[in-house]
Amino acid sequence: MSQLITYLTFNGNCREAMLFYQNCLGGELYFQTLEESPKTKNLPNNYKEYILQAILKKENILLMGTDLFDEDKLIKGNTISILLKSNNETEIRKYYSNFSKKKTIAHPLKRNYWGILFGSITDTYGVRWLFSCNN
Repeated sequence: MSQLITYLTFNGNCREAMLFYQNCLGGELYFQTLEESPKTKNLPNNYKEYILQAILKKENILLMGTDLFDEDKLIKGNTISILLKSNNETEIRKYYSNFSKKKTIAHPLKRNYWGILFGSITDTYGVRWLFSCNN
């Protein structure tokens, strides 16, 4: 069985972002720092706290993140969004409300012309979240 997992890259604020996402979604959150990985004794102390890998799990939700990237500079793009879909309107409204606490751009959660409850938020970490409910 294959699985598609959302994996986010941050610039030193992975812990803060993933704690916010846990607050919004619930679930179990695990962190592995660079300090916990092999061969880190030569790293400056401020790098040792960087998140090597974060994992947020709740039912069918799996969200992962890191502070590490290969490029010279991290550029947040607008070509990727995370879709949070539920058949439970109360649940999707709760998620939207939770994410609304740290947003930069939002499109209200409302029924579109074909009857789906839909909205979106770009959070303070530059991640675009889409919220959808078919009920």
